[in-house]
Amino acid sequence: MSLDRLNPADLSPPTGFSHAVVATGGRLVFLAGQTALDTDGKVVGGSLPAQFELALTNLLAALTAAGGTPADLARVTVYATDVADYRAHAPELGRIWKRLAGRDYPAMAVIGAVRLWDEECLVELDGIAVVD
Repeated sequence: MSLDRLNPADLSPPTGFSHAVVATGGRLVFLAGQTALDTDGKVVGGSLPAQFELALTNLLAALTAAGGTPADLARVTVYATDVADYRAHAPELGRIWKRLAGRDYPAMAVIGAVRLWDEECLVELDGIAVVD
């Protein structure tokens, strides 16, 4: 299995994402949207960075259960209830990503959402991975 991250020179330089990811071999793993729910199903974290960290931790836990690692992520979609707040915290969110998932960025998108399933949630992440 391999993931080749492509960032063509004729596109803007990517910051915290890859423009394209080519996956060959392996199994596709579809990761459901994860938010800042603790093991009791309660939303925790009052700030976007705190919720992002737990949502990413939960996404990676699901990936690990499927036999994958963060480097296997081919695609991640981030749903944010306040895109301006997300942009304002982007450097901190990038540090959280690097600490938990490393520097191999998947293809990513951030989408503004009016609200998420749990009203207190500020962010949700889902993804697709390719694992051996």
